[in-house]
Amino acid sequence: MPTSILRRALVFSLGAGVFIAASASGFSVAQAEENNAVVLKNFQFSPMSLTIKAGTTVTWKNLDGEPHTIVNDAGLFRSSALDQNDTFKFRFDKPGVYNIFCGIHPNMRATITVQ
Repeated sequence: MPTSILRRALVFSLGAGVFIAASASGFSVAQAEENNAVVLKNFQFSPMSLTIKAGTTVTWKNLDGEPHTIVNDAGLFRSSALDQNDTFKFRFDKPGVYNIFCGIHPNMRATITVQ
């Protein structure tokens, strides 16, 4: 019986420690659930390809110190210049493959596949 109590206390302590460490590092449940986010960092889109369902909104966030734009090569959308920590959102309603690039740095490319 005492071993069982000690085991539960240890498991609880470890779980609480993991939670506190995750909180201290800035991790949040909202960030974990936002799997339709694309970051712009080191002059790259990350991820470079993303598959989503129709009706999903994708959010791009610029983490670079340089401005970037989010442009669809078919002309469906074009963001204004995003400074560091700025975001742009677009809802993809129709299935297809959407090629994305930065209008300022055209070598930055990504693909969104909508099912």
